[in-house]
Amino acid sequence: MSKLRWHMIRDETALTLARQLPARFDVAATASFPPLRRGRLAHLIRQDLWRALQSLRGFSPVVQVTTTPDGLTVTAGGRVSGPVTQATQAQITALLADPHLRARWISNARKTEPAS
Repeated sequence: MSKLRWHMIRDETALTLARQLPARFDVAATASFPPLRRGRLAHLIRQDLWRALQSLRGFSPVVQVTTTPDGLTVTAGGRVSGPVTQATQAQITALLADPHLRARWISNARKTEPAS
């Protein structure tokens, strides 16, 4: 069995993590974060997004992290091969706003200080 790989597309201001290319948002929600490691944050959110929506038929997570002057903007969601309901978008919005998940993501994606 081959190992499925994630595509990570980076440019100066954005990082997009997706299983399938081109990355597509059939359903999405956004949230703001302080400056963090973009790749690590994307993977952490992707994992929890998959856990929350794995029963949604044909769902493939996509997370985009964009650098802004105030920190980061995360767009999380993904492809869905079937119908998408308002409840699905509300579930993603609730996931991104969950204080316990946010604290874990921020703690694990924090930029490390250089050694003196």
